Amino acid sequence: MKNKKNNSAHRITAEDEIFMRRALHLANKGAGWVSPNPMVGAVIVKNGKIIGEGWHKIFGDNHAEINAMIDAGEKNLKNSTLYVTLEPCCFYGKTPPCTDAIIKSGIKRVVIGTLDPNPKVNGKGIKMLEKNRIKIDVGVLENEARKSNEFFIKYHQKGLPFIISKWAMGLDGCIATSKGESKWITSEKSRQYVHRLRSQVDAIIVGINTIIKDDPQLNVRLKSGEFRQPKRIILDSKLRTPLDAKCLNDKTGGENIIATITKNKSTKSNKLKEKGAKIIYVKSKEGKVDLIELLKKLKNENILSCLVEGGSQVHSTFFKEKLVDKIVIFIAPKIIGGGGIYAPLKGFKINKGGKTINLTNPQIKIFGKDVCIEGYIEFFS
Repeated sequence: MKNKKNNSAHRITAEDEIFMRRALHLANKGAGWVSPNPMVGAVIVKNGKIIGEGWHKIFGDNHAEINAMIDAGEKNLKNSTLYVTLEPCCFYGKTPPCTDAIIKSGIKRVVIGTLDPNPKVNGKGIKMLEKNRIKIDVGVLENEARKSNEFFIKYHQKGLPFIISKWAMGLDGCIATSKGESKWITSEKSRQYVHRLRSQVDAIIVGINTIIKDDPQLNVRLKSGEFRQPKRIILDSKLRTPLDAKCLNDKTGGENIIATITKNKSTKSNKLKEKGAKIIYVKSKEGKVDLIELLKKLKNENILSCLVEGGSQVHSTFFKEKLVDKIVIFIAPKIIGGGGIYAPLKGFKINKGGKTINLTNPQIKIFGKDVCIEGYIEFFS
């Protein structure tokens, strides 16, 4: 169902955008905590003043609308306006439907950023509110509202997690030295930003070569604040993951998931399971893990977003399969001298003359002496 714009007689005002922007700010506080639910913020206004605010704080807890109503106080809700970044839910999940609480509260108008893509809700929440004579306006700061829930939207529209491809390189385009060393290319500020990214996604993906060469922990190590640890996914077609790998023995990080094409009940498989790793078997594609099948299976793990941090082979395969949604690239002011052996997309080729993969809505950020380029990938057909 497409967004219905201004389906009441009410005219959207600059004030509406101000309150919705506040709701979006609140929604972002749930980053990394609410998945597989969406991030949602809510603001309740009466006589031009905010009387209540709330956001979805953690999966399984109250939704944003309920927290805002609690903050406002039950007696103050009559004839107020609710601003909410995503269409209110209308079904029983971990919590009761928000639509029921809104209807009982006496709120007279609901302003919504964007529709919920979940088929259980999509437009149904709005219809329920309209049946109870509540005025509805949809699409206020819609682009911003959709961006804040880009993981959730892709998950429900395409059945696949949102993929962010991240790498760091020197000015010569190398991601490692000629000996394959790739640690500490960027500054501490850049690394802290990467850890913040990790805390906001559901999983980190690397290939087995990265595990063997670099032995990374693949966890979040921020200097301050509370954060959630993402799951760790290792693409390991032949079950070569060392039993003494740091990620398998790190108790501070998230669950380890090993994706493999090796189906036999081997001793190695059992030992990896004894280490607490979960094994996911997928079909083979050119002797490697079939990424599309893997990503479809990750839906069963409630994984809505992945940060790909593998080497050039892993990044190249994700690009070849057109699975990347966004890139985050760090460029350090260094000449690494990898001799062209370690390019970030080595082996990835575009065989159509004049065609390129474009970056939309690019942003440039500076971390110390490093330059970070972020943007959304636009593949050609």
